[in-house]
Amino acid sequence: MPPMKIRLDPWPVDFEGGQLGLNAFDGDLIDIETVRWAAIPPRAIPEQLHTVYVVDGKPRMESRVFVEDGHGETGVGGFGAFVVGAVNLCPHGSRAAELSDVRASRVLAHAPGLRLDPCDLSPRDPHTGRLHYAPVVTASADPLAPQHKLQALMLDAEQELSHRYASAVPLDEQDDREPLSTLTLQDGTLRRSGVNLGGAVVGYVKTMQTQYLTADRVGLLSTLKPGERTPIMHLKSESGKTTRFTWYVRLCDAAFYQHPMSGVMRLEMYAPEEPDFLPPAVRAVANLSGTLLCKLGSKAHKDPRAPQNLIPTAALEHAMGRAMGSPELVTRRIRAHIAQMYGPEAVA
Repeated sequence: MPPMKIRLDPWPVDFEGGQLGLNAFDGDLIDIETVRWAAIPPRAIPEQLHTVYVVDGKPRMESRVFVEDGHGETGVGGFGAFVVGAVNLCPHGSRAAELSDVRASRVLAHAPGLRLDPCDLSPRDPHTGRLHYAPVVTASADPLAPQHKLQALMLDAEQELSHRYASAVPLDEQDDREPLSTLTLQDGTLRRSGVNLGGAVVGYVKTMQTQYLTADRVGLLSTLKPGERTPIMHLKSESGKTTRFTWYVRLCDAAFYQHPMSGVMRLEMYAPEEPDFLPPAVRAVANLSGTLLCKLGSKAHKDPRAPQNLIPTAALEHAMGRAMGSPELVTRRIRAHIAQMYGPEAVA
């Protein structure tokens, strides 16, 4: 019997779930690129790929509220904000990276059946800006529904921004003659099962909470060298509503004290329901993904979620936080607004 081994999850314990989870997967995963299960070496980034966008989003609930709409209806809601944005960079390093479209939106999410007006919070100091909350209806009267609505709005905005930037990827057998010039890397899974907008968008999944590979295949992840990837597979979710092309790539070697899949990231792109064709652009993205992500991966002495939390993502997270403003100050503004509009002096 082999000796027992204990190795560390590289992520700090204050990140919920850590980097490794390995929950069981009950969907379908089939070979689409090759039936030979072996490492595929990285390829050079082609010259025609001149722009890469790294897109991320962040939601934030700011205050929960109880609403009386003045028409006899009551319900729960919440003031919330979300922001999406991108980092525009050259994969060849020929120019400095730039922030793009980092904008915050604010909503007053409320239960169905309420009739609410937009809510404007005017500042005492004109330099701090006006906060405009647009009313949006949630799916139910559940107290968590405003938070779920905020997350859904962020994901929709994130998807729209990602595809707006990216080159087109035909998902049928038409000849893909246009060279890939612009690629979008989207932080997280492409979890929205809605309409694929047709862009060269790659979701990069930083954690491994689900174990998609069977026991006879998962060992390859431990032996990948930096930049190498697995073959591309076609993934269909347990419900059958979500289909993706997916593959794994290693960004850096695992330290001897870390679990052997440390430094590995799963990537995914949109796929048609039937796995009978691998678009050339998807294969091209997979081929360059190892080289590109090894360039963009963060270092452990600078980022506790290294290497999966990409350097552009870390910079974007700071910019998104600034765009939403200080949560303490915003909450104070909301309380002051409610006191001014509905407090004893206002009623009097």
